[in-house]
This record gives sequence, structure tokens and C-alpha cells, in this order.
Amino acid sequence: MSFWKTKKLIEMSVQEWESLCDGCGKCCLNKLEDEDTGEIYLTNAVCDLIDLKTCRCTRYQERTRLVPDCVDLKQSTTWTAFDWMPETCAYRLLAIGEDLPDWHPLVSGNPDSVKEAGISISSFAIKESEVDDLEDHVIDWQ
Repeated sequence: MSFWKTKKLIEMSVQEWESLCDGCGKCCLNKLEDEDTGEIYLTNAVCDLIDLKTCRCTRYQERTRLVPDCVDLKQSTTWTAFDWMPETCAYRLLAIGEDLPDWHPLVSGNPDSVKEAGISISSFAIKESEVDDLEDHVIDWQ
């Protein structure tokens, strides 16, 4: 049986934890929060550390030092940290007791299944350094 079906997130090895990331890049998109409602809005502007072809961080090991707002989910003290994660995120899905989708590379066995399923940000994201006003880049996609 697959490890994500038998282990809780806190029981996973570093290798298992890291393999849960499907490489979609959605978590690295800039988000805006409505101060009145608390609603989170996704933008198409992604962290400058992301490689837009692979949707992986180019400085992963030092990302939280280089980008102070970058969240290290493994170091989170509460599982509510997953609330802001994309609805398709493996960490969020497993935290609420759901299974991984068919397009997830661990299920499909195909690392390109994320792009093939249209889940990856690679086709529409732009680097945050190219953006003047994030409010002009809000998108309606989770």
C-alpha cells in the first residue's frame, strides 16, 4: 500500500514528505488577502525563485532565508497552515483525509501528468519582478 495512505503527514520521512509535492507551483503564486473578509485571492505572479519550466524552486534549501514570507510547511506548528494552500495540494488533501488525485505523479507514475492535467502554473505564470501592481494580476483559478 502507498505510504500516503498508511502514514500521517507527521510520520513521513523527509523523502516521503518531499515526494508529495506535485510540482504544480501554485503555492508559490503571490496571494492577496482581503483585510475585511479574510478571503484569499490568487495572482498569476510567481516568486522570482521559481523556474517557470519545471515549477520548482531554484533555491529550495535557502528559500525561507531569501524570501521571508515563504512558508516551510514541514516546520509549521499547526496543520491549519494548509488552509491557504491550493485545493489540489497533496499536503492539504492528506491533512483533511482525502486521497491524491489520479494526475499526481505518485499515483500516475508520470512526472509530466501535472502539466498534462492542466494543474501546473507553467503555462500562465509570470515572475513577480515583472509586476507593478499585484491587484492587476488576480486570477480566478484554484
